[in-house]
This record gives sequence, C-alpha cells and structure tokens, in this order.
Amino acid sequence: MKFVFYANTDWYLYNFRLSTALQLKAEGHEVVMLSPPGEFGERFADHGMRWVVLAMDRASLNPVREVAVLRDLTRVLRDERPDLLHNFTVKCAIYGALAARAAGVPAVVNAVAGMGYVFASDRMLARTLRPMVKLLMRGTLGSKQSRLILQNPDDADAFVRARLVPEQHIRVIRSSGVNLERFLPVVPVAEPRPLRVLLAARLLWEKGIGEYIEAARMLRAQGRNIDFVVAGSPDPGNPRSVSREQVESWVAEGLVDWRGHVEDMPALMRSMDVIALPSYYREGVPKSLIEAAACGLAVVTTNLPGCREVVSEHGVDGLHVEPRCARSLAEHIAQLDDDRALVRRLGDCARRKAMEHFDEQMVIRRTIEVYDELLPHRRASRRRARAA
Repeated sequence: MKFVFYANTDWYLYNFRLSTALQLKAEGHEVVMLSPPGEFGERFADHGMRWVVLAMDRASLNPVREVAVLRDLTRVLRDERPDLLHNFTVKCAIYGALAARAAGVPAVVNAVAGMGYVFASDRMLARTLRPMVKLLMRGTLGSKQSRLILQNPDDADAFVRARLVPEQHIRVIRSSGVNLERFLPVVPVAEPRPLRVLLAARLLWEKGIGEYIEAARMLRAQGRNIDFVVAGSPDPGNPRSVSREQVESWVAEGLVDWRGHVEDMPALMRSMDVIALPSYYREGVPKSLIEAAACGLAVVTTNLPGCREVVSEHGVDGLHVEPRCARSLAEHIAQLDDDRALVRRLGDCARRKAMEHFDEQMVIRRTIEVYDELLPHRRASRRRARAA
C-alpha cells in the first residue's frame, strides 16, 4: 500500500513523523513525504523515501495563490494514487481533505496537534479568520472515510461541542511520542553548579518566551546565578513569531544563551536541570515537554490544554505557573533553585510518566490502528500475518 504524509514544513515531517513512516516502510508499504521546500526534505532519501515538494505559503491569505495550492495538491494526489493520506496541522488537514475528495483518495487521516494561531491568538486577524476556518473544518474533516487524531481530550471536547467533527470519528492519541532509547535520564552531577533552565520551542510569543525572558531578568536582579538557555528559531511563517533581532538583543543583554536550532536535543536536555514552557498557545502536547520528561528534567509549565497532559498534578510531576505571568514563573524557578531535591523528585516522576504515556512505539502502534480502521484489506492482512 501507499501512504502520503502531508505537512506544512519538511521539518515537521522529519522530526515528528519519520518514525511512523519508517514503521510502515518496514511492513512493506511505500511512504511519500509531501511538503513545501525546506532544508530537511532531502534527508528522506537516506531513509528510502521519496519527498515531493509542493509550493505553499502557510501564512498566505491570497485566494488566487490558495486555489493554485489546492489545484497542485489535487494533481499530486491523482499522480500518486495513495491508499491513505495523512494530513498534519489545520491548514493541511482542510486542504488535504478537499484535494483527497477531488482526487478520489479512499482514506484520509487528519492530525491536528493543537489549535494553532487562529484559535490561540486574540489578535484581530485570528478572530477574523476563526469563523471561516471553523466552517471549512466542519465541511471537510468529518467524512465517513476519515478520522481526526487529536492530542488531548480538551481539544476533542472543543471539536465535538463546536460540531466540527462527529465524535465517533475522533481519536485521541496523546502526543507524537518520544524515543525513550534516545532521550535518556540525566546523570546527577555531584559538584554544585548553577541551575540550568531550558526553553525549547518555536520562538512564538504565545509560547511564553516573553515571560521567560522577564523571569530571567527578575531573577538576575535578585542576584541569583541561574543559566537560562533557549533552543529554537524564529518562525517567519507565523505572524506571532519573535524576530531574530529581538532574540539577539536578549543575548546581548546577558539574559539567555540562545542555541538556535539544535540537532542533538537529547544531549542538550541531559545537560539541563529544568525545562520551562509557560505557554498560553493552544498546544496539542508539546514535544519539548515530553522529551524533557523522558530525560528526567523538572517540568515547569501552565495548567492549560496540552501542557496539563505532561504536568497533571502541581508539585508531583512538575510545577504549574500562571499563564502570562513572569512573576509566577520566576517564583517557581527560584523555588527549584533553592530545593535541588525537589528538582530530582519532579524529574524522576516525569520520567516515569513519559515511559507510561508518551512512548513513541505506543503512539506509532495506535496511529497505525487508526489506519487499519479505514483500510480493511490492510487490517485483514495484518491479522493473517499474526496468525501465521
């Protein structure tokens, strides 16, 4: 069988969905990666997969340009003739569902990891787009031969209450999973050292980067010796991205150590003590939080959809901070700076939770089970193989 994975960046497909694609390939299926151009796409060839480039501007609102994207996407699907199309992110889910219908693709899975800018932001543009996006979702994502995968029950409830997708077509799979063989627990350091705090995310204001910087400024003014590290890059395709110049000014001020895009995240995380993500973005389940949990870092985040999947009980598997409140974040980081035993206890609990709930192999298995719901011939062949 042939599967097409479609996302708005090659970076997303490579970093979040390559493992699922490799599992399908190991079972003898063909997987084609489809995205706009980028620097990660050529890596798919190293894994024996084709990468098809589709011109697409994820921030575009130009009707002529968007019609052209839909036309080109439909052409690609007619040429490829996949048995199943798996779309990622809201825009790709809507466009992919429309194009799949026109191209006669028999099965479609849509994965929406968080509600994104349109639903997370209170800015005028987001509020203007929201009714139109809801209308498009209602008209495209609920067909009988499709399933919608969401990463947390809050989003599932929101979709059902808004009547965007029938409840029976929704599946909740918590996160895109973490490789527990790569993200290993930190090795405790015997000698005293400054507390090391990491924020790893796309540099969007709604991820809490402003509050993180302000907390660093407050704690520095108190005379605390804490290392604040940022891993991630600005996202020019998102209207709420922090600019490179802004980040560089924080570095010049001596507030943070900015690493940019980091290839070896396990190594970086094992050198840290705490991960902080004071996000008020409408998250799915943040990848950086489950990776940090797998490494046994103490997790500091908000008690909001997606983030609360990782820290469900304040003081047990992490700490909750108030959204949009730098002072709350600073106070909790200071608490960890003063109590290294608490850092260790929270990290140990986070690791156990990652092993129980966020294992990548479990996520892949549940994703493939969704495929099997829509592909009865594949389901029957898997049963015969298990019987044999």
